[in-house]
Formats: sequence, C-alpha cells, structure tokens
Amino acid sequence: MVHLTCEEKAFINSIWGHVNVEELGGEALGRLLVVYPWTQRFFDSFGNMSSPCAIMNNPKVKAHGKKVLSSLGDATKNLDDLKSNFAHLSELHCDKLHVDPENFKLLGNVLMVALSKTFGKEFTPEVQAAFQKLMSGVANALASKYH
Repeated sequence: MVHLTCEEKAFINSIWGHVNVEELGGEALGRLLVVYPWTQRFFDSFGNMSSPCAIMNNPKVKAHGKKVLSSLGDATKNLDDLKSNFAHLSELHCDKLHVDPENFKLLGNVLMVALSKTFGKEFTPEVQAAFQKLMSGVANALASKYH
C-alpha cells in the first residue's frame, strides 16, 4: 500500500486537472510499445505497428491509451484505495489477458516521460516524486490479483 501525503495528493490533482487523457494516453502507450517492443504482443489486433511512427499514429493505440489514462484519472479521485479501484482491472489483466505485471511499472516509467514532456517546468522533482509514488501504488494494485 502506498501512502500519499496531503501535499503529494495536491501535486497529483493539480497536474491531473490539466491532463488531456486522449493525447497523453496515446503518447504514453505509444512510448511503451516503442521503448519496450515485447509489450506489443498484447496488442496483436491493433493493426500496423511496424515502426515507431506507425505505433505513435495508430488510432487503436491512441484509443487504448485514453482508456488506460481514464482509469488512472478515476484513481486520482480515490487515492487512498488504489487496490479496490483497480481490483477488476487486476483480475482482467491476470486471468484473461495474461499481462506480465512488470509491464505496469514500465507504463509508469513512460508516463513520467510523457508528463515531463507535457508539463515542462511544472513537472518539478517534487511533482515527479508524487507521481512515481502513485504509479508504484497503481502497479502494485494492478498486480494484486496475480497468483
């Protein structure tokens, strides 16, 4: 379980209030698939992913990235209970999709890059630390139903 301070929650909510989930979601998921190409095996039905350009412009990647960040946005509304918030998604990713839980950490890493790129100076080291803590908690929550 991750404990976020009131200040960390404020940092997260301040930045998250300005996140364009469609744009940032596509950027983060696209980066995941380019930087960690073995993760592409979970997205066989997404069509052309033959190059970084094809991945970053793939409408299915963008749509799924939006879905992923929308779930994260929902979690920012209940930062004290990430495990319950992600219980259904943990079961889905474990039992049906068979996603390696390490991939949740990798997504957190690329999200940090995308957030930094998007928010520049506003994404201070303190803000990054709060988001790193959040993403660690999210990764643990998503991995909680794994056997």
